[in-house]
Amino acid sequence: MTNEEILAQFGPREAMEYDVVVVGGGPGGLATAIRLKQLAASTGKDVSVVVLEKGSEPGAHILSGAIMDPIALSELFPDWKAMGAPLNQPVTDDAMIFLGEKSSFRTPNFLLPGCFQNHGNYIVSLGAVTKWLAEQAEALGVEIFPGFAAAEVLYNADGSVKGVATGNMGVSKEGEPTADFQIGMELHGKYTVFAEGARGHLGKQLIAKFKLDDGKDPQTYGLGIKEVWEIDPKRHQPGFVMHTAGWPMDNSTYGGAFLYHMEGNKVTLGFITGLDYSNPYLSPFEEFQRWKTHPNVRWYLEGDAKHGIKPAKRLGYGARAITAGGLSSLPKTVFPGGALVGCDAGYLNVSRIKGSHAAIKTGMLAAEAAFEAVTNGRQHDELSAYPTAFEASWLHTELHKARNFKAWFKKGLFVATLMNGIEQFALRGHIPWTLRRDKPDHAYLKPAAECQPIVYPKPDGKLTFDRLSSVFISNTNHAENQPAHLTLKDASVPVGINLHTYAGPEARYCPAGVYEFVKTDAGQDRLQINAQNCVHCKTCDIKDPTQNIVWVTPEGGGGPNYAGM
Repeated sequence: MTNEEILAQFGPREAMEYDVVVVGGGPGGLATAIRLKQLAASTGKDVSVVVLEKGSEPGAHILSGAIMDPIALSELFPDWKAMGAPLNQPVTDDAMIFLGEKSSFRTPNFLLPGCFQNHGNYIVSLGAVTKWLAEQAEALGVEIFPGFAAAEVLYNADGSVKGVATGNMGVSKEGEPTADFQIGMELHGKYTVFAEGARGHLGKQLIAKFKLDDGKDPQTYGLGIKEVWEIDPKRHQPGFVMHTAGWPMDNSTYGGAFLYHMEGNKVTLGFITGLDYSNPYLSPFEEFQRWKTHPNVRWYLEGDAKHGIKPAKRLGYGARAITAGGLSSLPKTVFPGGALVGCDAGYLNVSRIKGSHAAIKTGMLAAEAAFEAVTNGRQHDELSAYPTAFEASWLHTELHKARNFKAWFKKGLFVATLMNGIEQFALRGHIPWTLRRDKPDHAYLKPAAECQPIVYPKPDGKLTFDRLSSVFISNTNHAENQPAHLTLKDASVPVGINLHTYAGPEARYCPAGVYEFVKTDAGQDRLQINAQNCVHCKTCDIKDPTQNIVWVTPEGGGGPNYAGM
């Protein structure tokens, strides 16, 4: 049955009315809700706010490096330290290292541009920070509905956004209601704020419908893959931050990695691959595994019985796409009845590898515009005060300085390093030129016949691992009988075009083993989609060369359940 047929048989859906509906319970969405309630309390007015979160609880789907700049949090909660916010490990030292296969060169700290200096910032679990923000939001009177995925944008007769509807629950793979069926509900708001994170399912639709990206560069993304390890105390340096560039990436492929020393003898390791790579044989997951074998990285993880060093233990795994286009790719962020905040719009500062402070700040700015509108009797119009306030903010200044950072890498690592050094160190971000981009990430992929296959070593189960054992420790789960949330516009394309022309890149770019090409009994190739494995990273929606894969929302509560990520 189609959704329309289900509604005709089981509808109408129950509707709940709010002043502001927030889609997404990450830092941006929660900051929006918190700021609305703060303003209401300070003026003695009543503003009703609800937050929808598709994860099983706030923070369950949050994955980030993460080094957090507390600038925006300090604006939201000036006394966050006394309130117990989980920012416990300040950065104590920075290292920027360029890697060869066996060699390394550390840039002297006095030559590091400001974007690579992290003193005053904190190494955090962003999932823990998000959980804490949710507690503050609820204490202020925000309603939070975890386990409910916003699946559909609702519109008024005049075309303005009316709110959202949650997905139906208990629908079988065949699309038929089961004994556990529950029809979705509608949440109507005078304004709806979308804070879904990078490549938001509904944000993508809104950008297309309202042509919010007209005149903007195509958005570009990176895939961030992360592991958390517990290491021997003798190798642990609390607050030490290491970033690397170079190996195992070639000169023409954007990428980099990090190793952050958290509290409690834990380190977080991550690898970011620009999704504008050209070789379809490249596997971001395998590149990450290879990177861990470099002497500068494996030293922290391997045991050394002679010196009493115990081998490290891998505790967690996850992956998520991040926006990297910056100011040149930022769409218009308001439309009739709503706004985009955080990474749903693309506010991440790729030069700093930081987005949580931008998400919190833009959530606050959107909230201030929505509060003014609601308390003045407005609804469903454009919150023009929000982009105006952004353009006057410190965040706009920060992003303006970093606007060329990613674009330089299309000219190779050496040129990018040189020019970013000139822009960020010598010019201090006062740059008289702007680089432009004219193609989306998927358009950079070359036919397999034009590229060299990459042979990756087999995992050893100690430093390097396979996808399935990695997904296992992400605590990912989906109801097996639900319709696949990874959909194909045309079922013939994966074999007929992707496998034939591009050697089946979906089997390599997915970090969770969702896509694999198998043989039928008749010996024919077919694409098997293991939707149960999906960690909601959105890479397939971004990198599929034919744009045939469309990620849609699964049942709420499904997906990863990250702990300490």
